[in-house]
Formats: sequence, C-alpha cells, structure tokens
Amino acid sequence: MKISIERSDLLKAVTQAQSVVERRNTIPILANVLIEAEGNDATFRATDLDIEVVDKAPAQVERPGATTVSALTLHEIARKLPDGALVSLTDDGTSGRLVVEAGRSNFSLATLPREDFPIMATSDYDTNFSAPAPVLRRLFDKTRFAISTEETRYYLNGVYMHVASGAQGQTLRCVATDGHRLARVDAPLPEGAEGMAGVIVPRKTVAELRKLLDDDDQVIAVSVSETKLRFASPGITLTSKVIDGTFPDYSRVIPQGNTRRMEVDAAEFARAVDRVATVSSERSRAVKMAIGDDRLVLSVNAPDSGAAEEELGVAYADEPLEIGFNAKYLVEIASQIDRENAVFMFNQPGDPALVREGDDESAVYLVMPMRV
Repeated sequence: MKISIERSDLLKAVTQAQSVVERRNTIPILANVLIEAEGNDATFRATDLDIEVVDKAPAQVERPGATTVSALTLHEIARKLPDGALVSLTDDGTSGRLVVEAGRSNFSLATLPREDFPIMATSDYDTNFSAPAPVLRRLFDKTRFAISTEETRYYLNGVYMHVASGAQGQTLRCVATDGHRLARVDAPLPEGAEGMAGVIVPRKTVAELRKLLDDDDQVIAVSVSETKLRFASPGITLTSKVIDGTFPDYSRVIPQGNTRRMEVDAAEFARAVDRVATVSSERSRAVKMAIGDDRLVLSVNAPDSGAAEEELGVAYADEPLEIGFNAKYLVEIASQIDRENAVFMFNQPGDPALVREGDDESAVYLVMPMRV
C-alpha cells in the first residue's frame, strides 16, 4: 500500500478513530486503526467491539492495499506535523512496518496483519430514515447530561431513542435519566421512522456521535435494528451495539399536577446558583430556593464553610414556596435552555419540579428535590 494524503484530512480521520479506541487493551489489534486504500479514497476504521467508526478521506492511491497501525501514535504524528503538509503512508507488506513521511520527517511504525482486525458484522436494519444534523444534535445534546453513570443500572447508561406521541402527534423522542433528574426532548418524526423499535444508545456512542453532527448542512442517515444502530454522513459511518435492556416507563414519573409557575432568566439563574453554591460542601451542594411575590432568594448554609444568599427577580404569582435542589443539577438543566427564560413548575416541597424552555413543550426536564 502506498498513499499520499493531506495532513488535515489525515488528522480529521484519525482523530475520530483514536477516540473510539480504548486506552487499555488486552487485545493488541484493538489499539490499531485499519487503513484501507482503494480508488481515490482511504478509509480509517477503528473499533472497541461495541462501536465501530469508519472515516473516509480523499487520498492519492499509488498502490492499493491495507494495514493496521497504532491509532494513538498515528494521531499524535498527524497532530504534530505542520499545516498543509502532504503525508505519505507506505507499507510493503513484508517488513511489518508502515513508513510515514512528510517533508523532512520520517517515521517507521509497527503494524499488525489486517486479517486480525475485527470487522463488526453487518446487520439487517428494520428501520431506515434521514434527519438533518442539527435535529439529531439537539435531541442528544439536551439529554446526554442526564445519562446515569451507575454501572449497576446499565439500562440507564444511555439515551432512549424511540417514537412517541407528543402534543403535535408522533415524534422522535430522546430520554435520559439517572433517577435524580430526567431530560425528555422531542423532534418532528422523520419519514421512514414510524415503526422504529425503541433503542438505548450507549453513553460512549452518544459522545462519538456528537462529532458527526457538527456540520449543520449534513443530513445523517440513521438505521436501527434490535441490536445495532448506524449513523452515516457522506464521510463517516458510526455503527454501535445498543444496550440490551428495558428502559423504565419514564412517563409515570413526570408529574401532571404541578401548577405553581416561576419564570426566570435562565442564564442569570444558572450564574446565581453557581455563585451561592461556592460555599456549600461538595458532597451535597444543596441550594434552597425561597419563592414568593416575584422574587427568588437562593441560599446555601454550610456550617463548616459559611453561608451565601442571592436574590433574583422572577415572575411568580402563586403562594410562597421553599424547596431545595442539588446545585449541579440546577445549573446543568438551566444550561440546556436555549430561550431566554426558563419556566419552573412546582407542586409541594417534596415533589419533583418540571422545567421547560419558555412556552416550548418539546423539551421537558425534571429534577428531584433535596432536603435543606
């Protein structure tokens, strides 16, 4: 194999590949990226056996072929080469070395046989549809913060993507929860997604997928089966196993009787919560909210380190209420609000609060209270 490739194209391809590769590997081949050169393209394939990413880049292919090389090392080389460099990758197939040349730089890297590289088995996908990158980005960006990191509840370690009935009819919905907070975001149902089975997209896949969705002009082809799902743009294909488990019935925990309504500037609220939480102990970070007569008093009382209080102007016309929340959860939810104002819906001090973006009901957040 012998190819020449622009440094920027090489860096983009191996950046995606090396982020999939696990740092600690008991199987040496899984630390490598499979480079395949044919026609006018080179493809860079990496896997951790649960996720596979294939990145296609334009290249001058002098001699077609394939080899595998350390993804991390190739990424570091590409990152440190000067902008605009033309990089030559040569593998003669007998020396067990890949020669990387750019200008006066020359590297000789150990390779492993391409035959040893595991290719993720193709799946028959039951559902195929396309969605603009910004739509998918919104669905996953606004829910991913609520993914559970508790391995024992593995079925919460991802985003539940499914078809649901919303206020405007059928929607494509993403939900994530860790038991303390919940995020539920809807988007118009794309054509072809009607019969899609609900799947739990793993946390690592959501992080890798985010890199695919940066280009606003791209349309992403989505394919879903019971065990796998695939997201494909013109240059990158991401295939992932789904979490084998049943996502809980989240609709049961979303309260219907919250009638006390508070509207507040989302950015100002997030900054104020962050400020008063500075004095609280890291373990609990409980912030007390005292609401009444169009004013909100945020306070923290940490006997070991001190106390803090801040007042905000809000729109609130219901009976006074005192309720406490984890400061981190409040800041994370307020940070998801794209509109100027966040609307909080409360019931009693011991009941979960609902948060919406102004009058937009396509995104709903739920947060459990704390004793303060």
